[in-house]
Amino acid sequence: MFESVQENPYPDSHVLGEGPEPHPLLRPVLPLLGRWHGRGQGEYPTLEKDFAYEQEITFSHDGRPFLRYEARAWLIDASGTPVRPAGREAGWWRLTPDASLEVVLAHPTGIVETYVGRVSGAEIEIETKDVALTPLAKDVTGTRRHYTVGTGELTVVHDMAAVGQPLQHHLTTHLRKRSS
Repeated sequence: MFESVQENPYPDSHVLGEGPEPHPLLRPVLPLLGRWHGRGQGEYPTLEKDFAYEQEITFSHDGRPFLRYEARAWLIDASGTPVRPAGREAGWWRLTPDASLEVVLAHPTGIVETYVGRVSGAEIEIETKDVALTPLAKDVTGTRRHYTVGTGELTVVHDMAAVGQPLQHHLTTHLRKRSS
């Protein structure tokens, strides 16, 4: 009853030189392409204690002028043993001709954020323009993220305003690029 269906002819690529040619607008963020893995520390005034986590982030593209973004994190104990899954998000990073950035991120906890920002060399700064919440989502009112890209290294600093608290530091992650 079903016709034969071909494999997706337009797969995403997270490795330069493999898959489709990146769109020229992606030039400022091409160093982000790849799979990243690292550790981080988190804190927030409403939490009982600070926490440690590991995270993997993937940036990929399909030849159009945006990046696909996915991040997963899991809590770890003092010895680095995984404790449980933690934050997860997915979305899209779209660049404009003037190197400004528009980002849409969705979280399985009922939060959707739109960001605006800029790329300036190895530094990327984005801040929420809008936050939409499902009825049972945590009350997040704003976030800001700062990405620093080095040779094979990525640092992410994430500030958050939530549950009645002003915008303040929440997470810092240091990641290394993984080979394919």
